[in-house]
Amino acid sequence: MATYEIRTFGDPVLRQRALDIEDVDGALVRLAEDMIETMYEAPGVGLAAPQVGVQRRMFVYDVGDGPGVVLNARIAESDGEWTYDEGCLSIPGLSWEVVRPRTVRLVGVDLDGKEIDLDADELLARCFQHEIDHLDGVLVVERLDEEQRRDAMRILRRRALDAELGAAPGRDAWRTSASPSGHEL
Repeated sequence: MATYEIRTFGDPVLRQRALDIEDVDGALVRLAEDMIETMYEAPGVGLAAPQVGVQRRMFVYDVGDGPGVVLNARIAESDGEWTYDEGCLSIPGLSWEVVRPRTVRLVGVDLDGKEIDLDADELLARCFQHEIDHLDGVLVVERLDEEQRRDAMRILRRRALDAELGAAPGRDAWRTSASPSGHEL
C-alpha cells in the first residue's frame, strides 16, 4: 500500500466541494486502503479524500473500533450539543474547542455499493461531521467563534510566513492561542 501526502491549510483543493461517487471499482477500493494507511501513519482518526487531493465524496475513519469507509455521506439527523477540542490533519498540531451536535445519523454507501445508515455519538459523530465538512470544502477554522478564528488565522499566517522564509517558528510562539490536539480528524 502507498501513503499519500496530506494537503494542508492554504491548499485550494481543501476549499472545493467534492464530487459524488458514481461507481465503486478496484481503483476506489485501493484508494480507500491507501487512505486508511495514510490516516494511521499521520496519526488521525479520520481522513477525507480531498485531504489527499482526490475530489470525490469519500472518507475513512477509525475511532477505535476498526476502520470504516463511507461514500457520498450526509448527515440525515443531528441532536444535542458537545464541545470538544478538535484538531485536523490538514492543520497539524493545533486544535480548538468546537461545538457540534452530540449525536448524528449518517447515511451513505459502503465499498460494496450498499446503503449504510449509522447512528453515532460524541467522538464518532464529531468525526463524521468533520469529514463531511471536508467533502463540502469547509475547514474546522470556519467552525470557530470570531475570536478563535482571528487567533487561528494569525497563527496560520505566521506559519505560512515562517515556511516561506524557511525558518522554524521562534519559541513555538504560534502555539500560544491553541492547544495541541488530542484527536486529529
